[in-house]
Amino acid sequence: MFELAAGAVGGQELFVLPFGDIVNYFTPYTIALFLFALAFTLICIFSKPEKQLDVAFGTDAIYAKEVTGKDLHFRRFMAIACGVATMGAVTSGDIFNFTLFVSMVGVCIIGIVASVKYKHVLNAAFNYGIISILSTIPLFGGAAITLAATGTLSIWELAAIAPAMPWIAKALIIIGVMGEGIAPFYAAKAELFRAPGAPYVIMIHVSSLLMFLRVVEIMLTV
Repeated sequence: MFELAAGAVGGQELFVLPFGDIVNYFTPYTIALFLFALAFTLICIFSKPEKQLDVAFGTDAIYAKEVTGKDLHFRRFMAIACGVATMGAVTSGDIFNFTLFVSMVGVCIIGIVASVKYKHVLNAAFNYGIISILSTIPLFGGAAITLAATGTLSIWELAAIAPAMPWIAKALIIIGVMGEGIAPFYAAKAELFRAPGAPYVIMIHVSSLLMFLRVVEIMLTV
């Protein structure tokens, strides 16, 4: 019933998981992305955060920055939520659900550093949040144009009638994903990585990378 077109970029489907009209699927490509996201999510679940050390130049002073208590639990939860949203995006078989998961990733990225009490990190989170919110306009706009032009948001059906998806819709979705943290918008969240608390902070970069790899595969498929 659900078969991708022969010669699909991500390979033929290996496993299909339907939820009503929503059909998630696994290909060799999406399985690789899913396992990568799952591995980092498990790392966030079971590992302890780093103890970041700052050295004051000109003196022998060393300052330790630790993530403990409620801050630890909140940032771990947001990192796990970011990983789950990433896994949902890389396996989604629906354009709207993909854009929704990408937006969730953006919200979770802000949440990972929301409790950090350092001005430069919070300023970076604020700037990234503005760009992330603005990027939802082309992101969902691309999905809306796709539905209006083709009558469907299913990647399965779009792949069967490719190239039916308008190029403007593809461009808007790519721009929207770029706004979640890919160059040139990456500069807006560069300071986020200075926040203490790896591996939670690492999930910020991992999720953005996997989102971009997934959107490229979708655009080449439809």
